[in-house]
Amino acid sequence: MAIQSSRTDTIRSFLAELNWGIISLTLILGMVGVASLYSVAGETIYPWSWRHLVRLVIGLLIMIAIARLSIKFIYNSAYVIYGTILAALVGVELFGNIHMGAQRWLDLGIAQFQPSEVMRIGIVLALARYYQGVYPEKISKLSFIIIPMLIIIAPSVLVLRQPDLGTTILLAITGLSVLFLAGVSLKYFLAGFATLAASFPVVWGRLQVYQKDRILTFFNPERDPLGSGYHIIQSKIGIGSGGFSGKGFGDGTQSRLNFLPEKHTDFIFTMFAEEMGFIGSLGLIGLYVGLIIAIFLVAREVKTQFSRLLVSGLAVSLFLYLFVNLAMVMGLAPVVGVPLPFVSYGGTSLITFMISLGVILCADRNANVEVGK
Repeated sequence: MAIQSSRTDTIRSFLAELNWGIISLTLILGMVGVASLYSVAGETIYPWSWRHLVRLVIGLLIMIAIARLSIKFIYNSAYVIYGTILAALVGVELFGNIHMGAQRWLDLGIAQFQPSEVMRIGIVLALARYYQGVYPEKISKLSFIIIPMLIIIAPSVLVLRQPDLGTTILLAITGLSVLFLAGVSLKYFLAGFATLAASFPVVWGRLQVYQKDRILTFFNPERDPLGSGYHIIQSKIGIGSGGFSGKGFGDGTQSRLNFLPEKHTDFIFTMFAEEMGFIGSLGLIGLYVGLIIAIFLVAREVKTQFSRLLVSGLAVSLFLYLFVNLAMVMGLAPVVGVPLPFVSYGGTSLITFMISLGVILCADRNANVEVGK
């Protein structure tokens, strides 16, 4: 009886330590995804809604399990996790599955796994681990920038070869944001930007034809209204037709009449905006803003450089995916195939974001725990 009572007290103590604000906002966003996928399929749970719900439950269990870990364990495992994901990217290069001209997935038998999605966690982990051991006065020395840049460049090159330009850019920006948060001098970022601008003709020449079309279509969607411009034109029509209050749940014509491509993945916000209108869209964005603010509040409270960079880097990653997806469907950025976090259909993406939040909850629980000593 005493042992059972002790276990009950341990569980209660653990539950009390969890950041229920983050958990609640995550579950609400996940259920918005379930409802949206139900609507976009013609008000049926098949084929997307029930799978999204199952993955959400699995993700919740994984998130809670990671939250129970010691932050010291995550710290000690950071390089191993990064190396394992990098090896998986090499595996994709060697024998990954090809779908619609892209080689991005590993077949695990029971599911398709996309390592590039998980690498955003790996990069943040490895960089946070590295900078925990660097003295502040050495952070901006060139010799202490080489290794972090290799940590960013190695997976970015592999993902670019898949080819997946959108994810490559997001990985690179996420990694560079950790360098900035660590205190690397601004002169390196300005020099990098100048180099990128100068090398644009070379980069443009190496892009795939469809990637060039996406960028050109961004500036003028009407140049190919039935081809590369079709997605964004239909997306703008859908968002605009929602008006102030929307057409109502299940009554979106752009998705119901199949005018909108990728309506259950990259363009699910368009469907949501058409049905829920400006008010509903503002509410959904508000949930994301609340979640990101809650994560940054955790970053402010943790005591170690490792935890601060880890939490902040994962928050930046979440923000980037949200910003790029919304900008993409509104025609403010080229179409790059970035999902809307927690809402778009896609197992690897959803589970990866849930893992990220598990790591954040773990850092929050261990806010005063020292690492690297």
